[in-house]
Amino acid sequence: MIPGASQTAPIALIGGTVHPVSSASFEDGVVVFDKGRIIAVGKANDVAIPDDAVCIEIEGQHVYPGLFEAHSHLGLVEIAAVRATRDSRETGSFNPNVRAHVSVNPDSELIPVTRSNGVLLALTSPQGGVISGQAAVMQLDGWTYEDMTLKPDAGLVVYWPGVPDGLKSEKEIKTDRVQEIRDLFASARAYRKARQADDTQRTDLKLEAMLPVIDGKLPMLVWADGLSTIQSAVAFAVEQNVRIIILGGYDADLCAELLNEHSVPVIVSAVYRLPRRRDAAFDEAYTLPERLRKSRVKFCISGTAASRSSNARNLPYHAGTAVAYGLPHDEALKAITLYPAEILGVADRVGSLQPGKDATLMVTTGDPLETISNVVSAWIQGRGVDLDSRHKRLYRKYREKYRQLDTE
Repeated sequence: MIPGASQTAPIALIGGTVHPVSSASFEDGVVVFDKGRIIAVGKANDVAIPDDAVCIEIEGQHVYPGLFEAHSHLGLVEIAAVRATRDSRETGSFNPNVRAHVSVNPDSELIPVTRSNGVLLALTSPQGGVISGQAAVMQLDGWTYEDMTLKPDAGLVVYWPGVPDGLKSEKEIKTDRVQEIRDLFASARAYRKARQADDTQRTDLKLEAMLPVIDGKLPMLVWADGLSTIQSAVAFAVEQNVRIIILGGYDADLCAELLNEHSVPVIVSAVYRLPRRRDAAFDEAYTLPERLRKSRVKFCISGTAASRSSNARNLPYHAGTAVAYGLPHDEALKAITLYPAEILGVADRVGSLQPGKDATLMVTTGDPLETISNVVSAWIQGRGVDLDSRHKRLYRKYREKYRQLDTE
């Protein structure tokens, strides 16, 4: 797909139902954006449209901010079964200096497939080992990784050593791994003191990458599902006085008080998940977002735990399933737009339709959480996005094949 060209004139979307997400939806609305930024959102009678604007009538359609996949390996993995197409991990267990955005392949076929369903933003994350590296917030359109990068340092990905619930204590299970992480933090603090005392001290890239974490500027994105594992990770973050975001979070509602006390948000890694325990209810994963909402835990929804990034396009249907199992619709929409933007530190740029924010938005035929809705058009920072994809090309190809067979 050819990336969109920079915006050359104001664009006004007129007459559709506007869903700002940060405020109530309204009909007969207008959204105007210029130079990649939204300049006006409101009722048709209340918005002044620039004389040189390109006006697009969208009566009967809907305007939403671009959907945000809060965790993926987009651009780093093409075909998981083919080793040559996997570039999501480095050798070794501790790689805090690895930066995901520089390895993103802008020509990945998974990117246009994902954005054709309205997912215009994604956290692209390294994987493997204990500390995998730094995840980045990427825009799903651009010639190069520089064009696509919205925030190169969104969080340090950590796979927390598992602590089986109710079986053994952390002291008995993989304590060595937890201690290794603790030792790395101690080494980073000692390294900073040495550098401050002597600026000729040799640079250590791994320890240098840890400095924003221990300073609280870069959060830890910690993979943890079980109750004991989540508690262990939060206790470590409190001990080290660092910021933490829980990835996975299957049992997060069971320690909601702890998470709220320390302002720890949760990225629910998927709604389509199997129960973790034999005696669990079949819908335990489906109801997790609503249980977190009731517990006042800050959360957002991802869609890549089970299906990985090849099906990141299904993100809105994870949110839709959460609605079917109790989550209010407006909260589900925020969980894949505004909330991930807030949790990952880019809410000043994306996540809702507000003047001053990036013009990263889409026009749909209906509710994006429903499979019958289609994305009609989309823009990323005001650049028109090509919504064609490999899936659509194959559909057209084989539709033509069977049409020809029927005429023979």
